[in-house]
Amino acid sequence: MRRLNVAVAACAAIALGVAGCGSPSSNNNGSGGDNNAGKINQQQSALDPTAKGPAPDVDGAKKGGTITIYSQSTPNTFDPTDIYYVDSNEIGKLLFRTPTQFVPRNGKPVLVPDLTDLGTPSADKLTWTFKLQPGIKYEDGSEIKIEDMAYAIKRSFAHDVFINGPTYQQQFFKDGDKYKGPYKSGLNYSGVETPDANTLVIHLAKPFNDLPFYMSFPMFTPIPQAKDNKQNYKNKPIATGPYMFDTFTPGSELKLKKNPNWDPNTDPGRHQYADAWDFKWGVDDVKNQQQVLNSNGPDANALNYGNVDASLIPQLQGDKKKQLIQGESPCNIVVQMDSRKIPLEVRKAIATAYPYDQIYKAAGLNDFIAEKSSTVLPPSVPGYKKYDSPPGLSGAGTGDPAAAKKMLQDAGKLGFEVSWFYDSSKPVVQQTNQIRSDALTAAGFKVKAIGVSTAELRTKTRDYDAPVNMDQGPRGWCSDWPSGGSWLPVLFQSHSIPDGQTWGFLSDKSVDAQIDAVANLPADQATAKWSELDQAMMEKYLILPRYYDKMAVVAGTNIGGAVGDSTMGLPYFPYMFLTNGS
Repeated sequence: MRRLNVAVAACAAIALGVAGCGSPSSNNNGSGGDNNAGKINQQQSALDPTAKGPAPDVDGAKKGGTITIYSQSTPNTFDPTDIYYVDSNEIGKLLFRTPTQFVPRNGKPVLVPDLTDLGTPSADKLTWTFKLQPGIKYEDGSEIKIEDMAYAIKRSFAHDVFINGPTYQQQFFKDGDKYKGPYKSGLNYSGVETPDANTLVIHLAKPFNDLPFYMSFPMFTPIPQAKDNKQNYKNKPIATGPYMFDTFTPGSELKLKKNPNWDPNTDPGRHQYADAWDFKWGVDDVKNQQQVLNSNGPDANALNYGNVDASLIPQLQGDKKKQLIQGESPCNIVVQMDSRKIPLEVRKAIATAYPYDQIYKAAGLNDFIAEKSSTVLPPSVPGYKKYDSPPGLSGAGTGDPAAAKKMLQDAGKLGFEVSWFYDSSKPVVQQTNQIRSDALTAAGFKVKAIGVSTAELRTKTRDYDAPVNMDQGPRGWCSDWPSGGSWLPVLFQSHSIPDGQTWGFLSDKSVDAQIDAVANLPADQATAKWSELDQAMMEKYLILPRYYDKMAVVAGTNIGGAVGDSTMGLPYFPYMFLTNGS
């Protein structure tokens, strides 16, 4: 997402500006798990093209009241075209209906219809046809039109305006590399057509068997052209889901109220149990999680979606254990190095000196929320294979500054400057930043750590022209769907740099060709090949692996229906309710 972009990871990782997008993965636990719950398992995909609304009721569900959601991390946008971080993506499930959607069933995500069916491909796999479910309305009571869905797709090509949104359409859709969206290129686009009032046709430049998965992204929610006010749309997007904007204070609070024109009979995945939602950002996660665990007064009706801080884990005993919501998150958190600016021998020295264990501990990471990583693909992605990591890239160890210093001396690079942005307002991040700085300084590097505010961190790390050479965004990645095809092509091909979602800033035509060769294979043949490419990328020392993320969040005693959404690594909001109904 996600970029993990998305991709929301452990609270320390959030503070570091991790981004993410979502993907399906195989298992989630509800309340009351232990530290083995949320174990990352082999990812599986499942589809149910016959699913229809209304969604089955959640056990014990009641209606009424306001659910409050807290987080230290602040979503960067609510424009559906621009959403790619997992936090705004999960919130978007309350607001936006898309052609397809993932719903959790027995801890596993299943792709089901939403505004359309799951699509029908042509024999050559280059044309997909989706049928719109008629009679669905926007929040203002007007009917959704197939042209609105086509317009939203065209809008997604305006990547100069919506810089954060996913870009698979530019690679796979017909003329996607030429069309620049409705503002620059007009409305005539050969990749999308609407032959009648209920039919959406997408033409591809090359086969894209995962298109129905992709159609679950918020960028595919319909947008009437007449209501498109470009950058201002994010301040009050038009809802199609069970809730709509009530009041919005960017950066601090969003209040949602019921959408009176959402019809549960047409929606197989969402509910409208609570009367309202109140999202509050910028809180101190540790203090707030303690408040939620204490559940005094209105905090009983609250949930904090940052992963639980290590200092609070000893409290998760007895009745409080029921307040822990655990599950999978198909994400990998890393530190990337800019291969355009840092030579290979220097990248190897950084890896040799890197204090993985010290940072892991200082960041409050533990088995509840993390599993040390050593690969590109996390274990939850088919094709994952654990291999012998290149030296310094095991994601573990205390580092060896003396050995790294000798490597720099031998390369004639002693005093090489390394630089990055960090959130200077968060104590945990200040501590981990100091650990990293001290280790690299001891290894003979000149360190330039640039402190910025929480509000500007994501923007700074997304600026690929910024005067830094390490730890740009995305600082993590989550599967968009269960395949190496949502990892290697997105993060390591040359287009990844202008797309704004690169790991290592690699621009190598031979690598591009290798990745394309695997992507064009049938899925069953490609799976093992992704692992081979995984190892090849690690050998280029483009990233420092940190950990595979897991979900472990705390909820108030009055929160019901909180289960993990493994497509986002967050609780699935559309199932939640208040157990006393108020």
